[in-house]
Amino acid sequence: MSRLAKKPIIIPAKTEVTLSGDTVKVKGPLGELTRTFPHVAEVKIEGSEMTVSLRDDHRDHKPMLGTVVAHIKNMVAGVNTLFEKKLFIEGVGYKADAQGSKLNMSLGYSHPVNLDIPEGLTVKTEKGSMIISGINKELVGAFSAKVRSYREPEPYKGKGIRYSDEVIRRKQGKKTS
Repeated sequence: MSRLAKKPIIIPAKTEVTLSGDTVKVKGPLGELTRTFPHVAEVKIEGSEMTVSLRDDHRDHKPMLGTVVAHIKNMVAGVNTLFEKKLFIEGVGYKADAQGSKLNMSLGYSHPVNLDIPEGLTVKTEKGSMIISGINKELVGAFSAKVRSYREPEPYKGKGIRYSDEVIRRKQGKKTS
């Protein structure tokens, strides 16, 4: 059994969790998230606690239990506090600007990079940085990875888009004799 599934999930005040079949719906002060899980796990709500257990002891189902619990915990946390990813933009002429539901970036290419911001996410841009936030952890991480993939940081000068907690190992350039 998963270590995560051994502990119950605490449902905070002002948060509603409803079950209908294999679909879990979490509603909180910041929004609402819905997710359908495989028929592997059985979710039960008792008061302000939620427990997740296996429906059967099939060996292919056991690894999914921890995944289901982690997704539910992230849903409960997301509707109460926003998930954030901070990205730094480094390089001469590299910049980003969020206008409405569009993200316009100038990353040293011959053309600007324009992205549609997914619904449910907000992007704030400042000089040299951008903050991507939302209630869905998976969506925040996927969009920030997509933004970073347009110009990954390079090891010689450190130019590119990197996460705030990412450390770039710098390489020494060519030596002159």
